[in-house]
Amino acid sequence: MSKPIEAGAVLGNLVEALNMLETCREFSCIVPEVRVNLAYALPEAQTSQDVAAVDGRITVVRGFPHASGMPTWGVSDHLARRILEVRKYAAEINAAINFKCNQQIIEVVQQYCSERGLLFGWLDRSQEPDGVTEYDGASMPWKVLQLFNKYKAMPRVFYEGPGWGKEPLFLALGRDAVEVATISIEIARRM
Repeated sequence: MSKPIEAGAVLGNLVEALNMLETCREFSCIVPEVRVNLAYALPEAQTSQDVAAVDGRITVVRGFPHASGMPTWGVSDHLARRILEVRKYAAEINAAINFKCNQQIIEVVQQYCSERGLLFGWLDRSQEPDGVTEYDGASMPWKVLQLFNKYKAMPRVFYEGPGWGKEPLFLALGRDAVEVATISIEIARRM
């Protein structure tokens, strides 16, 4: 498969996932304050420029999820770095989505993961060493390594607890954007 064809397939899959999210009113209840992003990396991605994501994130308009922009390359630094780091431990991961975290959602997600046979996880951000929290971008390798070491595999759905100035968030990881959108929609519909 040539790169232009791969790039088109990634963008097409992101648009399909975005359409799924934008027509699911229930998903609005799990949109966090920082809003949602959805990202999907090329198979051989090396940098955030090789990762497509929703430009401007997904918010809520008139009760429905709504993308601020269309999927495009290089617009997500955080989720792009997350996917690239996770791939060091789980090469099959190409996509990620974030969503709201609170105690009710934690309980719903634990039950969902148990029923689906998905590894559920959590990370305590308060345990980040000072040297990691002081430098922008330094925490991602630490977070991913902590998750992998704790569970001896990469959890497909996990949350990061609150940290200084950080909203607690869930992340779902998968092979493509439709897969992670489906996971988050199924969780939202249980709320």
